[in-house]
Amino acid sequence: MKNNMLHRYMYPAVLALALLPGLASAFDPFIVRDIRVEGIQRIEAGTVFNYLPVKVGETMTDEKAAQALRALFGTGFFRDVRLEVEKDVLIVFVEERPAIAALDFVGMKSFKPEDIKKSLRDVGFQEGRVFDRAQLEQAEQEIKRNYQSRGHYAAQVTTTVTPLERNRVGINFSVDEGEAAKIKSINIVGNQVFRDKDLLDLFNSQTTGWMSWYTKNDQYSRQKLAGDLDGLRSFYLNRGYLDFTIDSTQVSITPEKRDIYLTINITEGEKYTVSGVKLGGELLVPEEELRKLITLKEGEAFSREKLTESTKAITDRLGRDGYAFANANAVPELDRDKRTAMFTVMIDPGRRVYVRRIDVVGNSRTRDEVARRELRQLENAYYDTEKIQNSKKRLERTSFFSEVNIETPPVAGTSDQVDVLVKVKEQPTGALLLGLGFSTQEKVVIQGSVSQNNVFGSGKALSIAANTSKVNTNLGVSYTDPYYTVDGVSRGFDTYLRRSDPSSLSLGNYRTLSLGGGVRFGYPVTDVDRISFGLSVDRTKLDTFFDSPPRILAFTSQYGSSYSSLLGSTGWQQDTRDSAIWTTSGHVQRATGEFAVPPGSLKYYRANYQNQWYKPLTRTLTFMLNGEVGIANGFGGQPLPFWKNYYAGGANTVRAFAPNSLGPTDVDGSRLGGNKRIVGNAELLFPMPGVGNDRSMRLSVFLDAGQVYGNGQKVDLGDMRYGAGLGFAWNSPFGPIKISIAKALNEKVGDRTDRIQFQLGQVF
Repeated sequence: MKNNMLHRYMYPAVLALALLPGLASAFDPFIVRDIRVEGIQRIEAGTVFNYLPVKVGETMTDEKAAQALRALFGTGFFRDVRLEVEKDVLIVFVEERPAIAALDFVGMKSFKPEDIKKSLRDVGFQEGRVFDRAQLEQAEQEIKRNYQSRGHYAAQVTTTVTPLERNRVGINFSVDEGEAAKIKSINIVGNQVFRDKDLLDLFNSQTTGWMSWYTKNDQYSRQKLAGDLDGLRSFYLNRGYLDFTIDSTQVSITPEKRDIYLTINITEGEKYTVSGVKLGGELLVPEEELRKLITLKEGEAFSREKLTESTKAITDRLGRDGYAFANANAVPELDRDKRTAMFTVMIDPGRRVYVRRIDVVGNSRTRDEVARRELRQLENAYYDTEKIQNSKKRLERTSFFSEVNIETPPVAGTSDQVDVLVKVKEQPTGALLLGLGFSTQEKVVIQGSVSQNNVFGSGKALSIAANTSKVNTNLGVSYTDPYYTVDGVSRGFDTYLRRSDPSSLSLGNYRTLSLGGGVRFGYPVTDVDRISFGLSVDRTKLDTFFDSPPRILAFTSQYGSSYSSLLGSTGWQQDTRDSAIWTTSGHVQRATGEFAVPPGSLKYYRANYQNQWYKPLTRTLTFMLNGEVGIANGFGGQPLPFWKNYYAGGANTVRAFAPNSLGPTDVDGSRLGGNKRIVGNAELLFPMPGVGNDRSMRLSVFLDAGQVYGNGQKVDLGDMRYGAGLGFAWNSPFGPIKISIAKALNEKVGDRTDRIQFQLGQVF
């Protein structure tokens, strides 16, 4: 054939050339004088040139033509490709596949479009990519898979492809979610030792209950069931059943795809006790010290949890000495006849390593030094597990980051160095809050605040807050520098304007208006202890009326109605709680003092101490004890200002009694308050039935006690008032809600009780 003949090579021909090497040549080889690409719209010509096995000036053959077609089709960019030759010019004709311009979703309520788009990206289907109908079907299946993970087995997806200009398409996914399938029953087969109820209580998956509309725990998902099975396995292994197995799991769904039946077949096996725990390997730490870290004791039932805790404690202890890659593996020796297990913990410390470099990534707004100052692990120092863990906790407490992860990759080419990579995910630290609250004490509370806890990424905090209610109106401006000095001494400034009208609380008809400001400092003693002190000035004006209580009129007659105070304050706090919101263990202690000293016109002091203690009784039950004592008085011949008196009764002290109703009363029946207060609370905390492991709701059975004593009145515990009842707390999207139903246990004549108390929103 001549070089100027038309040659077309379709994809089947390419396969034929590839499969039949002996096929006769379609044309004589020729030297390519030029290459021209036609038909491209979005793709650059250079992209086509890169896939051609021949360049200008080189010889074109049948084999290279087959290679070119195979390579261009293999890119997936083109629907059709053909080659032509005209006067030694190679012409590449292409027909591009359209590009995906936009993905739209209709009828989708259970997912956000961004989440589904991310899921589709994982299967290679996204905006800007080449459109492939084979991948379109895969995208539909991916959307259905997401819905099935939430129990929507009847979900249907209809796809519409709309051609657009410039060889693009818009893709619309119309979703009919259908009803979510509900778990109708969960059956456990093979359990002899433990009741079905005890085992099912471990599951996040539950049959439909009265709170399922909120918790969604009756919707089946494969991931949730896998977690439940892991929890079931841990339950048995932590109670000595080393031979426990889950034999099979059946998930059945009715034809209409509305009801799901779960059946779990198990074999419990025999219960094993621990016959002993030995230590082996290289012991770089005294054996006695390591044995103290082992919580698995001889004669006890085997517990995988205790064994894991023990081996982790050993590796952490070695990590404190720089052995970052230490291993402690427990090797069991089972005596099936005696049903005992002996464990030998083999210790391999590895080499001692030190930290070469510390890098912080992810902090686009927060300055690098703000994150680094919280780190306790230093560069060029030996690796210390305890310091690494402490660094993570300190970063999490800053509230600047929603996620903190610390990795310690080894340095390539060395055996005694690691780098510390601190990965943080920043979260918004500024807030504009407008809200409403309600309580039986303050009634309607209107709140508003503007705050920024990380001003310009410096770690400094600035806030302006205000609230107003029937009783109190507060306006405050606060500024805090948590690292006024490099060793963690904090400094802050506060100014405030406070108005109080307690007449509705039966405390007497009067009003106070206070204006003040001051400076405060805090010093970290340890990671859980902190002391603070401050100095401020206060100007208070007292307004009285013709019906004001005689004691208040007498006070103004002797000391006037305007008062200036120089206030000193000091405090100490120790906080070891595992969570400030859903506390299950730990304690918090606070001791504070406030002193009004010369040259101010008032002279008094107030001292308070609180100790709150949490103890987990079971996986779901937590016992809490709280005790508070306070004492205040005037000095230098002056009395304690009556608006500084203590009060008790109400949601935050002694439930079942009306707010601020305990203690001495005036001749007109108004509440005087007192200069001494004792409050005690005991609560058994547990989750709301039917909500599974949802941590936003909590119930409690409580016993409260408290009393206020006046100046000169002897503290008599026999005068304490007691209330008991049921409490409900919900950290709702609208703000914290607290409800208590209580009964006064020793109501006396003149006491004011309040059986139901309600609080919505955070009152400050």
